[in-house]
Amino acid sequence: MIKLIKNADVYAPAHIGMKDVLIAGEKVFAIEDHIEVSGVPGLEVMDLEGRKLLPGYIDLHVHITGGGGEQGPASRVPESYLTAFTANGITTVLGLLGTDGITRSLENLVSKARALTEEGITAYCLTSSYGYPPVTMTGSVEKDIMMLDPCVGVKLAVSDHRSNNPTGEDIIRLATDARRGGLLSGKAGLVTMHMGGGDAALDPIFYALDHSDLPIRNLLPTHMGRTKKLMDQGAELIRRGGYIDITAASYDDAVDAGADKYLYVLSQEGVTADHLTMSSDAFGSQPKFDDKGECIGLSYASPEFLHKTVKSLVKKGLPLEEAIKLLTSTPAHMLAKDGVKGCVAAGADADLLVLDDDLAIDSLIAKGRTALLHGEKLIKGRFE
Repeated sequence: MIKLIKNADVYAPAHIGMKDVLIAGEKVFAIEDHIEVSGVPGLEVMDLEGRKLLPGYIDLHVHITGGGGEQGPASRVPESYLTAFTANGITTVLGLLGTDGITRSLENLVSKARALTEEGITAYCLTSSYGYPPVTMTGSVEKDIMMLDPCVGVKLAVSDHRSNNPTGEDIIRLATDARRGGLLSGKAGLVTMHMGGGDAALDPIFYALDHSDLPIRNLLPTHMGRTKKLMDQGAELIRRGGYIDITAASYDDAVDAGADKYLYVLSQEGVTADHLTMSSDAFGSQPKFDDKGECIGLSYASPEFLHKTVKSLVKKGLPLEEAIKLLTSTPAHMLAKDGVKGCVAAGADADLLVLDDDLAIDSLIAKGRTALLHGEKLIKGRFE
């Protein structure tokens, strides 16, 4: 399968201007000022006429099997489906479990990741969920990362009233297991930490870094826009060489305010978009708790707010090439997929997003296949 994209204004994510892009199978084969191909059976030519061509988005925090459950069994969120991602420019997802690590099993999570990959995007997953000690499929975090193809790391909840309040020593032990598993399997060995609003905030993470030789890159605290304290501590973590993830807003009226959280962190000394990621928490519940910790309401998040936040950031003055790093090159680095995901480059996966002049999503190519063309969904999940 050969596809030639003509006259694309390429953001790789750096803006490199007008280029032609040649795709062979699932990979980008070449990027040149002009590429001419003839005599190739089945050649597909797509003339973008100056539209913007970006890497497909990477969403590092998705409840692909559905989240929820904080208000009982009837509050369990439906599982994800393919076009919820492709219609919103997403070609790679990292699936994980949430509060409910019982009825939402690791077996289901791994199978769903494989299903999404079969259907047309790339899906990875994390072992365990909120609790500590971790719950695994093989008996250890290290083995799960090594032996389960989609598994690239582990999930943990920190400083949250629904967590087991893991200490810095707990994080050291867990991250060491994940690191070994990553080294032995050639994977990221990522430790994604759901951050709650507890007073300890990032203190257990700073303890782990101060009392071990853990590489700071393996630790990714998420939901870091929850409080100002978390954002300020997140900026300090970045100054030390670390990374943080901020969750996008989950409803339209909050998009601009959500974008301001990214801009606030980016305005801090020593902080760049190369150390900050954006995720959707898609299909995860959005519970509301009163001051007694009682759940008084629940909705769930959508992946549509990632691109809406990118547009808001650009409207507020952040250059497009910087805004899209939050969803392309930086999350690719966290997944140990530099040069493969999150970029438009020869040898990279052919995951490509087309935007029109108003930055609206026009088309999407996932692993070399056109999943979305001028807004029409060409590839759907089996049961959509």
